[in-house]
Amino acid sequence: MRVGAYPGTFDPPTVAHLAIAEAALQQGGLDALHLVVSRLPLGKDPVVPSFEDRISVLETVAASRPWLEVQVSDHRLIVDAAAGYDAVVMGADKWLQVVDPAWYGGSADRRDQAVAALPLVLLAARAGSDTSTELPPGVRQLDLDPRHSGVASSLVRAGKLEWMLPEAATFDARTGAWSDPGRYASGSAGCPEPGNGPG
Repeated sequence: MRVGAYPGTFDPPTVAHLAIAEAALQQGGLDALHLVVSRLPLGKDPVVPSFEDRISVLETVAASRPWLEVQVSDHRLIVDAAAGYDAVVMGADKWLQVVDPAWYGGSADRRDQAVAALPLVLLAARAGSDTSTELPPGVRQLDLDPRHSGVASSLVRAGKLEWMLPEAATFDARTGAWSDPGRYASGSAGCPEPGNGPG
């Protein structure tokens, strides 16, 4: 049983997230994939929607896909979140952070140790991230539809709602979680129960 980790905030989960997950499963020779969500992600501080609601939406996404599972983690670094997995999935922009010594207190040695500890790395091309240089051993670029490279959760929150997965769109329509944070924050709509929703 080969299992991969796909760390992220998935705020909200997008069509690109799902396409990357499916490509990693098929091209990485995996049997299952875990969406690994940190309670305290580095460099991000999602407030709306709540952590619990984001996890509930992801569980709804996973409920109709037997190969997909949601895991909550206290780890903040990808190398820690990926420990014990057969592969780790990330965008090329995240890979550039992983190999940046700045995230390791400026230490290239600590960076090299962290990178060496990673399992097979499956990279997804991202708009604006240069992956034209030769990738090191143990790092493989996924073959993805180029249309997905520019899809980002931040752009969904800025109005590209059509990029949301249907499960997220259903929750958003009811609560305003991503399209109308003020309505969501007012608590005028109920929260989903884990595993309940379309799909």
